[in-house]
Amino acid sequence: MRRMRGTVLAAVAVSTALVLAGCAKDSGAPSGGGNASGDGCKLAPKPPAAAASTTTSKAQEKADGSALKVGLAFDIGGRGDASFNDSAAAGVDKAVAELGVKKENVKELSAGPNEAESAKQTRLRQLAQDGVNPIIAVGFAYADALKAVAPSFPNTKFAIVDATVEGATNVTPLVFAEEQGSFLSGVIAAYKSKKCNVGFVGGVETPLIQKFEAGYYQGAKAAAPDIKISKKYLTPAGDFTGFQDPAKGNAAAQGMISGGSDVLYHAAGASGKGVFTAAKAAGVSAIGVDSDQYNQKTVEQEKDVIISSMLKRVDVAVFDYLLAVAKNDLSKLPKVFDFSVGGVGYATSGGKIDADLQAVLEGYKAQIVSGQIKVSDKPTS
Repeated sequence: MRRMRGTVLAAVAVSTALVLAGCAKDSGAPSGGGNASGDGCKLAPKPPAAAASTTTSKAQEKADGSALKVGLAFDIGGRGDASFNDSAAAGVDKAVAELGVKKENVKELSAGPNEAESAKQTRLRQLAQDGVNPIIAVGFAYADALKAVAPSFPNTKFAIVDATVEGATNVTPLVFAEEQGSFLSGVIAAYKSKKCNVGFVGGVETPLIQKFEAGYYQGAKAAAPDIKISKKYLTPAGDFTGFQDPAKGNAAAQGMISGGSDVLYHAAGASGKGVFTAAKAAGVSAIGVDSDQYNQKTVEQEKDVIISSMLKRVDVAVFDYLLAVAKNDLSKLPKVFDFSVGGVGYATSGGKIDADLQAVLEGYKAQIVSGQIKVSDKPTS
């Protein structure tokens, strides 16, 4: 998930909720299916059991990265954000441990809140001018800056998380099948909901975050066709404060809970903490995003409501990219980090995903990897 963070705004009153299959605008009135009795969803037949692991197992490859000078151009928050940036940093840390990249040859720079586009270009130029190579830009907000800067440094290798820079041959995209991981989050929500009524909170209404919404909707509907699903985006496209506003996340979650939702999935960056606090106050459940949020210090007080997290393995993508650079061969790097290469997944920390549900999840996962289930990356509403 992309984390453009802005300054924290005051909480606003939020009406819930738009049923994903239908209406065009948010509404406070419940609509669609759902089970008000609290008996749970009428579940679809379980998928066939997965015959074997549906993730490609790669032998640990070795390469000498000692000559690399690695640059990380972080999103707002930098190292220590307990989420998107830290996942990228973990990939670099693994390269230090396993590829011999020297710590002193790792240079990190962070974005500022609501910074001008020119600041991103300056950051990338500074790294390239300092002889850093390769340079990893963490987040799609760097796409325009890379398009402007990369041609000036043709011998420098760049990578960007969550975006593709057309025409820039020295920029490698590191993109993910967020919709696949979110499909399983939808299945989890359907199996865990007592009211057959669940919700989705998106930070900013961009095509990237809509991938999370699309997969979640499809997975929930696959598991429970009559389930009611509500959604709320905290800010429109272009206003990235939606990724850094826990108060808005809390208000959105409260609105959905008032409408009957008892499992909430967020793709809202730091605003997700507000979703968790609302869920804890109301005694309902939540699903985290990007990393295993059950184990994050920043949401430790709310971790008991977190039944799972959709894992987006930015650390895997960053490490695999650095391994490929060290081997001087980018040709075998995955075009998309999906289920088949371990690029997305789900967390089981906290013990709320039992063996029976895990078998269901692995069954759906196998069908996605085989192509029997095709997960859309665009919402149906």
